[in-house]
Amino acid sequence: MLSTEVIQQLAGELHRSEQSRMQVEHFSKRYPQMTIEDGYAISRAWVKTKLAEGRVVKGHKIGLTSRAMQQASQISEPDYGTLLDDMFFEQGGDIPFTRFIAPRIEVELAFVLGRKLEGPKVTIFDVLAATDYVVPAIEIIDARIEQFDRNTKQMRKVFDTIADNAANAGIVMGGRPVKPDAVDLRWVSALLFKNGVIEESGVAAAVLNHPATGVAWLANKLAPWGECLEVGEVVLGGSFTRPTTGAPGDTFHADYGPLGSISFRFG
Repeated sequence: MLSTEVIQQLAGELHRSEQSRMQVEHFSKRYPQMTIEDGYAISRAWVKTKLAEGRVVKGHKIGLTSRAMQQASQISEPDYGTLLDDMFFEQGGDIPFTRFIAPRIEVELAFVLGRKLEGPKVTIFDVLAATDYVVPAIEIIDARIEQFDRNTKQMRKVFDTIADNAANAGIVMGGRPVKPDAVDLRWVSALLFKNGVIEESGVAAAVLNHPATGVAWLANKLAPWGECLEVGEVVLGGSFTRPTTGAPGDTFHADYGPLGSISFRFG
């Protein structure tokens, strides 16, 4: 485990990186003994800094939910990060590109909770019973830590991604909210258009066989910390498309069929 001093130092680096839009080098290269637990400790320290500055927790995101991504990251479970109030953007308008460093777009479903979910032993059925509604969402992920090392060109490790708040940076919700039993959530599909061209497509069953599975996993994962998923929180269940890069002026449109669509532009 990294020392408390190092954890605070690295959390500070992430905070300054986000503000300056200058990426930092891989933590795992500087600290090869780094563990997944260290990654979460750094992420939590960074979130505490933001809360001290007036930010408010609005929910959580779950990442690395596809088998392919887990194998690429050499892990056997997802990861998670925290959604804060300034990460939520309105659909249909311009989102300032200057808020990000190297943004990429993912297509997901968001669960808005009507009841508290507290582990351990939370099941997918508990999640569906506690969910007020499910709504289409786009996650904007970012990299305060370089995705590829500037010298070796090696890809960052999962410890780095976890420390970087699971790469979370923004969320756009839209389309048609539905009750969790109104449709078979496994078969919700989406087409992601970038500048009018389909870049990605996917179906929600690609997220751990059911998009609510990750929400149950997260509730149980938070339990040892004495934390839970609170009423009103938004939980991003995990992407069912590969990330698509964004640049200033790019327009994105995600079409979820009967559940409607989400659009925005990087201004």
